[in-house]
Amino acid sequence: MLKRIFAIFQARNREFLRDRAALSWNLILPIALMFGLSFAFGNDRDAYTVGVLQESKAINTDDHDFLKTRYIHFVAYDDLDLAMRKVSRHQLDLLVEFGDPPRYWVNSESPKGYFAEIVLLQALSGKEALIEKQQITGTAVGYADWLLPGILGMNMMFSCLFGVGYVVVRYRKNGFLKRLRATPLSSFEFIAAQVASRLVLILLITSFIYTGTHVLLGTRMEGSYFTLFLIAVVGAISLISLGLVISARVTSEELAGGLLNIVNWPMMMLSGVWFSLEGAPDAIRTVANIFPLTHVLNSARAVMLDGATLADVAPSLLALTAMSAVFFAIGAKVFRWSQD
Repeated sequence: MLKRIFAIFQARNREFLRDRAALSWNLILPIALMFGLSFAFGNDRDAYTVGVLQESKAINTDDHDFLKTRYIHFVAYDDLDLAMRKVSRHQLDLLVEFGDPPRYWVNSESPKGYFAEIVLLQALSGKEALIEKQQITGTAVGYADWLLPGILGMNMMFSCLFGVGYVVVRYRKNGFLKRLRATPLSSFEFIAAQVASRLVLILLITSFIYTGTHVLLGTRMEGSYFTLFLIAVVGAISLISLGLVISARVTSEELAGGLLNIVNWPMMMLSGVWFSLEGAPDAIRTVANIFPLTHVLNSARAVMLDGATLADVAPSLLALTAMSAVFFAIGAKVFRWSQD
């Protein structure tokens, strides 16, 4: 069995490496996006973001006049340590708690925090002495730091889904799978070889892109490289397995492309590739957690930006492992060799 899997594994790798256009696209696109967006936007965000420390997730603007301020995005937090860490890294411009006594936290090194503090004090209308101020220090998380996991995850998603799903449909359409069926190769062995082949290629490409952008742009890395690599492995397997489910029975390349795009675009918009879902409605965040890419990006950012350990990201890894097992089992069960 292993010899048969290895034979298909080798054949698929050679086919991909000989396709110079596809190989170049997988390398050039994410690097171009990373450099272009990081230089275009730098460390700027479009609006002020202020955290509100409270138990409930809904912010009531009637609690204080400050909460009615225009052009400030208010986000509720119930975890003080998490919110303070975001203030220290300039991800929050200000953190305020209208409790007893009221207090606020501001990063003395944050330009936006300085102006958000002025707006808060003006909203107090001369009652500044009634609110307690606490200083926080820390360097900013740059746009490139936050964007890098999203770009890598997006490239991984497209490569896994289209690199497996579209290829398998093409094999079925041109009769290649029908010929394989005459061999002792089982559907499980064929799918396992496809997963292994795409996994190795994706990990090599992703590692190359990460290393290049990390060295040239000096992006932040607070956690373990091993944990980050493990996230990439488990996440890639999950995405590849999802691609196999989509292509398991489809015989039309046009239909396969449409189905893959139906999966790709919601993941790209809701999984946090381009923007954070903090402060988004609970329904949106619930839907986002269905997608493997959401768990990949949340875990990768936690390791790279917050220094999360393997234990911290274990729930996401378990979720990805469970998704992979379900996708793989469904793909092997419903797999069809020919168009008939």
